[in-house]
Amino acid sequence: MILVVEGISASGKTTWCTRHGGPHVIAEHGRLDGVPERASDPVAAAVFWAERNVDRWQAALAMEARAPWAVCDSDPLKLHYLWCLWQIGEASTNDWLTELDATRDTVAQGRIGFADAYIVGRIDPQLARQRARADSTRRRSNFELHVRLQQALLTWYAAIEHVLPGSVHVGFPAKMPVAQPRNDRYPLAAFDRMIALLPGK
Repeated sequence: MILVVEGISASGKTTWCTRHGGPHVIAEHGRLDGVPERASDPVAAAVFWAERNVDRWQAALAMEARAPWAVCDSDPLKLHYLWCLWQIGEASTNDWLTELDATRDTVAQGRIGFADAYIVGRIDPQLARQRARADSTRRRSNFELHVRLQQALLTWYAAIEHVLPGSVHVGFPAKMPVAQPRNDRYPLAAFDRMIALLPGK
């Protein structure tokens, strides 16, 4: 089983993953070198991030092959990040469409797909701010930007739930959920329907 855990910064997703995923957690990307500048080369940036997302998906598959589950601390199919930025006016329409094209190609190629289950944390923004201030162990760059993404993030996962009913659970459960691996993790038609359900600007 591949389980994705999502939420804005300080929502509790990494804490939940550590507590319940143990050695089976696929961590978020740290700082990466050689990231193309989106402003000067949006296609190269989109391809770069699509490939990094494929890397995390492949790591989840490798973990699943040797363990009962893989728990992804943030979604390997991280297209939602650019869409959420676009929704709040922090990315251009061209950035969104370029990233969508690059990511759709990787789904069509069967190199990245949908997880078996999703947990999406929702938190009061003021509580997130309090947690972030109290946590001296982590640097949270662009924290206020991430707080602004929460509503769009919930909209994204509502669209996934619409096309893959029963997949998305909002709120962190007390224990690891039970889910069966999908028969088809790479349904391009479902991906396209999910994107079509998302509001424009």
